[in-house]
Amino acid sequence: MRKRILPFLLAVIFAGCQARRNTPQEVVMSDERIIPADERTEMYLPLLRGKRVALFSNHTAVIGDRHVLDVLLENKVNVTAIFSPEHGFRGTADAGEHVSSSVDEQTGVPILSLYDGKRRGPSDESMNQFDVLVVDIQDVGLRYYTYYVTMIRLMKACSLKGKPVIVLDRPNPNGHYVDGPILDMSLKSGVGGLPIPIVHGMTLGELALMANDKGWIVEEKPGACELTVIPCENYTHHSFYMLPVAPSPNLPNMTAIYLYASLCYFEGTDVSLGRGTDKPFQIYGHPDMKGYKFEFTPVSRFGAKNPPQQNKLCHGVDLSDMSLEELRDKKIDLSYLIDAYHNLNVGDAFFTKFFELLVGRRDIRTMIEEGKTATEISATWQDDVAQFKADRKPYLLYEE
Repeated sequence: MRKRILPFLLAVIFAGCQARRNTPQEVVMSDERIIPADERTEMYLPLLRGKRVALFSNHTAVIGDRHVLDVLLENKVNVTAIFSPEHGFRGTADAGEHVSSSVDEQTGVPILSLYDGKRRGPSDESMNQFDVLVVDIQDVGLRYYTYYVTMIRLMKACSLKGKPVIVLDRPNPNGHYVDGPILDMSLKSGVGGLPIPIVHGMTLGELALMANDKGWIVEEKPGACELTVIPCENYTHHSFYMLPVAPSPNLPNMTAIYLYASLCYFEGTDVSLGRGTDKPFQIYGHPDMKGYKFEFTPVSRFGAKNPPQQNKLCHGVDLSDMSLEELRDKKIDLSYLIDAYHNLNVGDAFFTKFFELLVGRRDIRTMIEEGKTATEISATWQDDVAQFKADRKPYLLYEE
């Protein structure tokens, strides 16, 4: 399969991904604007002529001040269905909330939910409503962020039905590094679908290429999906990319997006990480934490209808004042989790089973309980990082 994919990679790199080389630590602040693939209509509209098109997307798929759906319709593309991910097509649903199928009020195109509580994939009826699937959605580059999992499920369904998939690539705001353990596939779930590190550093397009070629889409059938990736322009893996639209309700800014890799494990505890406040994924705390002056009270609000520790005064830590430059230099930092674990001193009661699904390994809880430091724990997955960086190299569309 590698022979099949390399010519395509060379073609897309030549087509629009040429960028100056940079050292691993260099942040590229280019005068050239990064152009997401959906703006490059000349590269994909010809592929959609005369086809019934399904769109996997949400509120993040913007071209300027317009949604990609509007652009497709203006160009006479026959969009027959929309697949919506977690948070819904307009991004208004809570995390994990069941989202029903409906109709997009602005265009009248049917929305086929993939998160309705009955299934997390397309029905056979849905699959009969289109000829080609277009993917345009903003990911944040972490294994437990669910958009890529949904894309993989759709790719599998398309593979089994012989329907091509076109990914309109977008920059990865966490594309400048790789970190964390590779998922133990016995812990595969909706927050971990592929054998990749927590921070994989790949765009959705690159990840789709790798998953397809590795036989992760349809087991033991490399290349099962008829896949085309339209690349971004002027992007490298060390470019700084400020997301124009918040990708989900609880990642409202770049501070939260950068801290996500270090704070999300609190979802596997009863410690609040700021859901139900104006600083989600930027603070953490608990009513019983001692010795902290910073206080906050989670309440029910948009994107967090029933947040942990709702209506309770929490004591903890505010990380929201950290600079973006400082945050970009960080990798996964378990010291926040370890701090809360020792402060609360509740032993086994600190973690829930969801923790293992997030972190992707069964031994990290034990290491924390045994008193290992964040640095010592991080050292245990460095071989995984090195191996994955080598394995992913043939599928990268952009300079590292």
